Amino acid sequence: MSLDTSPRTYRFLPADILTSGYRVVGKITVTSNGAMGILNDPTKSAMEVNDARLARLHMPTKLVDHFELVRMMKPHMHAVCMSRREDLGPQAIVRGGFTNVMEYPVRLTTSNFEIEGTMELPGRFDYTSLMMEGTRDFLPVFNATLTAILIPSLRVESAGILVNRKHIDMMALLNQRVKPEN
Repeated sequence: MSLDTSPRTYRFLPADILTSGYRVVGKITVTSNGAMGILNDPTKSAMEVNDARLARLHMPTKLVDHFELVRMMKPHMHAVCMSRREDLGPQAIVRGGFTNVMEYPVRLTTSNFEIEGTMELPGRFDYTSLMMEGTRDFLPVFNATLTAILIPSLRVESAGILVNRKHIDMMALLNQRVKPEN
């Protein structure tokens, strides 16, 4: 079914998508469920990015190419940065249906990136269930900063970053940071 004949309402949202080797800046097509809806849809493993500008990670500001349409495999995406929190989707979807949530300042890493921001989770922090249970592959981190590990000049500040949990190597709560001895 094409976009022209679909009964759903689609809209374009600007997104900054990071893979292990590239930064892709363009527009993704979403429904009323926002970016969370398209990225966590288990029936589709690919995604299209319109008006896509590509840059290599080691030169994040140098444009490599520009395409009307780029197709990407969702499992290969490390993070998707959105400029507005609302672009992630309705609160019920973003929060997993929970209304009472706790905020946890976190630092997490993938093989290429460090992300620091706030996760909103129901109840206490449970790393194992967060990483292993449920069907959501992309986890939201709010008021986040993404930095490339080997290229510190690549820094993206975002109201919401969706991080592919299959690429997460480590997660730490910032309030458990050891205080330096004086």
